[in-house]
Amino acid sequence: MRRNLAARIGVWSAHHRKTAILGWLLFVVLAAGIGGASGMVEMTDAENGAGDSARAEQILSDAGLGHRAGELVMVSAAGPDGWRTAARELTAALRDTGEVTGLADPVASEDRKDALITFEMKGDPDTAPDRVQPVLDAVAGVQMSQPDVNVSQFGDASAGKWLGDLLADDFKKAEFTAVPLALGILLVAFGAVVAALLPVGLALTACMAAFGLLSLASHQLHLFQTTYSVMFLMGFAVGVDYCLFYLRRERDERAAGRDAETALRIAAATSGRAVLVSGLTVMVAMAGMFLSGLMLFKGFALATITVVCIAMLGSVTVLPALLSWLGDRIDAGRVPLLRRGKRGKAESGRIAGRVLRPVLNRPKFFAAASVAVLLVLAAPAIGMKTESLGLDKQFGSDSTLSVAYRHISETFPGGPAPAQVVVEADDITAPAVRKALAGFDHVTVHRAQNIAEFEVPLPGGEKDLAALRDDRLPAAFDSSGAHAYVTGEVAGSVDFNDQLKRGIAPVFLFITAVTFLLMLFCFRSYVIAVTSIILNLLSVAAAYGVMTAVFQHGWGAGLIGSEGVGAVESWMPLFVLVVLFGLSMDYHVFVVSRIREAHGRGIGNRAAIDEGIRRTAGAVTGAAVIMVAVFSVFATLSMQDMQQMGVGLAVAVLLDATLVRMVLLPSVMALLGERNWRTPRGLGRLPSLDHGEPAQAPAAPAPAGSGLR
Repeated sequence: MRRNLAARIGVWSAHHRKTAILGWLLFVVLAAGIGGASGMVEMTDAENGAGDSARAEQILSDAGLGHRAGELVMVSAAGPDGWRTAARELTAALRDTGEVTGLADPVASEDRKDALITFEMKGDPDTAPDRVQPVLDAVAGVQMSQPDVNVSQFGDASAGKWLGDLLADDFKKAEFTAVPLALGILLVAFGAVVAALLPVGLALTACMAAFGLLSLASHQLHLFQTTYSVMFLMGFAVGVDYCLFYLRRERDERAAGRDAETALRIAAATSGRAVLVSGLTVMVAMAGMFLSGLMLFKGFALATITVVCIAMLGSVTVLPALLSWLGDRIDAGRVPLLRRGKRGKAESGRIAGRVLRPVLNRPKFFAAASVAVLLVLAAPAIGMKTESLGLDKQFGSDSTLSVAYRHISETFPGGPAPAQVVVEADDITAPAVRKALAGFDHVTVHRAQNIAEFEVPLPGGEKDLAALRDDRLPAAFDSSGAHAYVTGEVAGSVDFNDQLKRGIAPVFLFITAVTFLLMLFCFRSYVIAVTSIILNLLSVAAAYGVMTAVFQHGWGAGLIGSEGVGAVESWMPLFVLVVLFGLSMDYHVFVVSRIREAHGRGIGNRAAIDEGIRRTAGAVTGAAVIMVAVFSVFATLSMQDMQQMGVGLAVAVLLDATLVRMVLLPSVMALLGERNWRTPRGLGRLPSLDHGEPAQAPAAPAPAGSGLR
């Protein structure tokens, strides 16, 4: 009997279950322990940026002139000069903390009802959020002692502490919500505690190992602070899904009367193979993010590839070993009201059959209708606007941080997010350079490094930034021999978006080409390969449209406790594109493999479609419900980008598993008929990748009590 790779791995694991299980546990413990001890290294501002803004940050970093963590505190009173007493008290309290430097005199607003106090945190700006608490306490103390005034604070350190605390709380919320949700769904799907715990346990151990390996890798490729959240989101959802597909097929074969050995071997050869193909497709699709030219996406790519690879390997190695060891005990902990057996399987197939019957009878109508629905959902994406959302937009308009930012911005336009100009010259003291610098206020000159820096308010945002870069700075410095670069929040967002626009084309071409080639090789059909790409693009477009409608225009945002912020996070479209191209392969490979399996037994095209989709309906539905549940948890978190990611992925997976896989895919395949299975001449010489059940050949004797009897 010739077995495919997944079947060989599954049979080996079942016959060497102690080695497989103990090897997995040892790998997880070592990876998590060593990685945890090494710690994660986060990327710097220069590494996270692009263009002129990144160049400016790098110049300062190379010269040892990294920005200090700046803070702004505004004191507001009901009448003119009513802030003076509070401002004096605040200045003294800030100085007494011993943590601040560059404490400036209060600057009054035009109506003299407000005053702005600026200062910087001493020491390393990266550790400033950890040391800012005494400053926050000093500001809070003045607010309590001076109730007649209002004190608002915003800055790098205070916002960093807020963000760090929020991310920690959000990650705990996601972990402690997603895991019970998935466990509950699996309990309903399998009706047994052990069967439900198995996928969750494997997914969590895969995430633990991936966290450790990623921490080690971060010493070479520095990571963004939300990368761990992205890894958990992907790893847990994919890990549970892979185990669910494998376990569901094994239980289906047992329910069909197969013995334990044969059922496990069939599950390994079919669902195990689908897991390998799906995992490989996801990883290759994620690799496309390396072409973006941005370290943020390189980190996301590394994180998702790592966790998907580990989850995939665990599903085809340790899972067969555990199934062999457990045997019939996989059904231990039966819940009386959730009993599942042949009757439950029939019901699942019957429901899918009822949906498929009209679809296969009128494929043209349902294909056109489903495409129309997806295009309507995608329509808002035509006006999608992207930007790097500042901290004020990340936390919602009612958060303390956002309120402070808004009050300071309205009273002192351009104050919280000025342009930071870095000037580099061979001789910063040359007459021409000094003359150019004289046209700007508050210039700091670093003679030893031949660098100067100053700030320029940007009350008009991107419009003022363009004028500064295109007109004012060239007019001042072009003839001086010096080079001026602009950084800051607005400049960084603009440069990041510009790099994304340049990077999305090669990423898109890469993932579409790779998906086409993988599907072509896997199914030996260019029709299936092209269909896969078109269906994926429709799902992605619909997700874009929903994200734009909810988070840019605010339509229905209140239903999830969010709000419209006028834009989609700049990294989200590329990230969602790549992730969905990979994740959709979970269902597509699993479903089409089962259709191909039926067709390979000589069943007609429409009958094969009907059988393949009916037999996978339960597993696909369960996997989709888990993915949607996990992604939806992220949609309820505090940060806007996490909400956008959760909604975008949840909507896309929901559409992909229902409208696309249950309506559009069968209707399109019915219309194409036997053309679905046309093999290009060049592929006819390649070895066939078996989609069917393995031959019923005698197996090697199984260990006693293995369940392979």
